[in-house]
Amino acid sequence: MDYKLGTDVNELKMTKYTEADIDLALQAVANGTSARQASKHWGVPRATLYDRMHGHECRKDAFSPLQRLSQTQENQLTEWILIQDALGLPPTHSQIKQFAQRMLAVKGDHVPLGKHWMQAFLRRNPAVRTQKCHHRDSARVNGASTEVIRPWFNNFFLPEIQAIKPEHRYNMDEAGIMEGLGENGLVVGNAEKRSVQKKAPGSRVWTSFIECVSATGTFLPPLVIFKGKSVQQQWFPDDLSLFSDWQFTATKNGWTSDQTAVEWLEKIFIPRTQPADPSERRLLVLDGHGSHETVEFMYLCYQHKIHLLFLPPHTSHVLQPLDLSVFSPLKHYYRKQVGFLSLLTDSSPVGKQNFLSCYQRAREQALTASNIKGGWKATGLWPVSVAKPLLSPLLLENSNKRKKDVKKAPDAFRSPFSTPGWQSDASQIAWSTPRRPQDLKVQVLQFNQLDDDVPTKRLLFRKITKGFDEKDGLLAKAQLQIQALETQLAAVKPKKRKRVETSPNSRFADVEAVRRAQAEVNAAENGDPDRTEDELSEIGDDCIVVGVGRQ
Repeated sequence: MDYKLGTDVNELKMTKYTEADIDLALQAVANGTSARQASKHWGVPRATLYDRMHGHECRKDAFSPLQRLSQTQENQLTEWILIQDALGLPPTHSQIKQFAQRMLAVKGDHVPLGKHWMQAFLRRNPAVRTQKCHHRDSARVNGASTEVIRPWFNNFFLPEIQAIKPEHRYNMDEAGIMEGLGENGLVVGNAEKRSVQKKAPGSRVWTSFIECVSATGTFLPPLVIFKGKSVQQQWFPDDLSLFSDWQFTATKNGWTSDQTAVEWLEKIFIPRTQPADPSERRLLVLDGHGSHETVEFMYLCYQHKIHLLFLPPHTSHVLQPLDLSVFSPLKHYYRKQVGFLSLLTDSSPVGKQNFLSCYQRAREQALTASNIKGGWKATGLWPVSVAKPLLSPLLLENSNKRKKDVKKAPDAFRSPFSTPGWQSDASQIAWSTPRRPQDLKVQVLQFNQLDDDVPTKRLLFRKITKGFDEKDGLLAKAQLQIQALETQLAAVKPKKRKRVETSPNSRFADVEAVRRAQAEVNAAENGDPDRTEDELSEIGDDCIVVGVGRQ
């Protein structure tokens, strides 16, 4: 006891108590316990307990009007942090502050947050705390392993993810194609040569695209990303009806950028996947590309109730539905189209027009509901089954490597009229292959004068069949030559360069913008067909030089 002050020194020490202790003490007082006994039992100062009994607020509630974010907004921000942490992408302090700054901007508050705001936020929300992040070195550890895939699948059993319907589950990915890269494979050539060379209609001009598919087998329009400063009207064919809902843009390297990824969300994904019930959430499975981890990209998804689930590094060949069942046939059909194009164009330059045409045809064949659903099923993402990727031959070392027995192909069907079963010597008339309608008329008259001479009649039918076959062959060859000439003519036809103007708020060009640019060029050419020197010097940028394909 301090006799000078008349107080107990021990009472001056700070007592440790929580808000829960205060609530329990208040509840005890309400049940008849005296304030003195409740204060002593729960360790709450009597002054604090008396203040609460008379309606005073706790420190947190009392200072809440001074907080930049309301308690409701901080609760939402905390929930987002917990979900991102569960999905394997916990946000940094900087990202959280930028998210909070965006929330304030919605209310018109653009004043930057203080340097101690993050510490105060963590203090007010004990459900989250700062932790040390351990990065996995992809050069040391193989991503496609049981140790990585099994815990990653736990994300699908989170209540927030389980509640998402299959029609609202999507997978997006970006892939690229060399515009003139044709198909490698078996070809037919001179039997006396040990190997043959085949001209490839293209050089190393790169174009990429973003595709997105759902677990129910639907797909969104693609975004085509050209390599260049801006989209040019001369890159497009005259008939744009097949590309009515496509979007086009250009980047320096032909790949997506941070801004491209955000605009893909705004222009394609969000409006075309909007659920009928605004309260329903969406799931977007994608790789951990840097453009997908920007604050703007993640915040846009957060605003529209889109949960992002990032694939573990180096596992897309096992866990990415697009990789397993769509991109492989898509590129296969594209190479087949380019290979056929090489027969038509020979050494003519092949550019972006032909790329779009070939890719559009290949896309029709590859993006089918069965292929898309097969990819989701093979990865185990829908229906959810961790056994699917764990049993993948791409994952297991002791996979079954036995080759299937190769069955011999049955003999080709032979027409009785083409089989050499009858000798021409047995015929009474030396039939010749009819070359003209008049020849056939003469032979029919001779045929009607014959008795029942079976060998002669059989020989006649053989000759008639041969004549029709030769005509069909010549017709097919002529049609192919006509198509080749038309294709070559379209490829070398001079086209005036014209940038496709886009909206000031968008970098994407749609078909309508391309049509407007083409109409302006046509109007200008009708008035002044001459080209400028700059246009002539840049023609080479739109062409692909024919090279020699790999053997």
